[in-house]
Amino acid sequence: MKMSSSSAMLKVFMLMASCLMAASAGNFYKDVDITWGDGRGKILNGGQDLTLSLDKYSGSGFQSKNEYLFGRFDVQLKLVAGNSAGSVTTFFLSSQGANHDEIDFEFLGNVSGEPYTVHTNVYSQGKGNKEQQFRLWFDPTAAFHTYSIVWNPERIIFLVDNSPIRVFSNNEGMGIPFPKNQPMRLYCSLWNADDWATQGGRVKADWTKAPFVASYRNINLDGNACSGPSCASKSLDSFNTAAWKSQALDAKGRNRLRWVQSKFMIYDYCKDFPRFPQGLSAECKRSRFL
Repeated sequence: MKMSSSSAMLKVFMLMASCLMAASAGNFYKDVDITWGDGRGKILNGGQDLTLSLDKYSGSGFQSKNEYLFGRFDVQLKLVAGNSAGSVTTFFLSSQGANHDEIDFEFLGNVSGEPYTVHTNVYSQGKGNKEQQFRLWFDPTAAFHTYSIVWNPERIIFLVDNSPIRVFSNNEGMGIPFPKNQPMRLYCSLWNADDWATQGGRVKADWTKAPFVASYRNINLDGNACSGPSCASKSLDSFNTAAWKSQALDAKGRNRLRWVQSKFMIYDYCKDFPRFPQGLSAECKRSRFL
């Protein structure tokens, strides 16, 4: 079959992005700690790969050794194949405490042959309710794909294979809290949520298929590493050359975002009038493509 010029260019672009990602990849031994799962999380191949597993008794997870205030965070992930119903695989940033900040990628499993749901959310000062959900334009269980969070003082960008799927802008001028003061760690996990994850909890995990396994590789934590009070005094000036410090979408990125959201978005809190009868949040009136 003859490949269109646009398809060919996209494939070249994705290959270049993949090569850049691999070149800058970190090492799981150096960058993270496996924090729970009683041996179900494993670092392999000299720190290049990490697997998490889930069975009827427990899931597993890991977290970054450092906390960060802003940065770009990438990982390549291959999701649980086959019947993944009831499982949730995660890649997210979070601070601690009741008024925590959080930036979420969650991948909700499904029965064999049905697509994953990609769930995104942003919490600031303990408040979330900013969910957007998507399908993917590929099978995320067949190969590794790159998932990224760009977080700077102006915006948060969610990317899949370097294609933006969501932008959450800083709208503090409208009274909307934005995560910018609390350092966050990177967390990844695989856990059982069959009370809600798949079709609202109607489909439960089939434990005869366990253990379920998700695979991570090419982790890249490029950010302002700091912790506690030191974050307030550690300037971003030393990151002047970091693309993430002021990263935004150009015209090509905005077009790609429109394509993703028109074709693959399945839920948007900014359109859920029954859920918010008192009125949608103020930022819903702003363009999401900035």
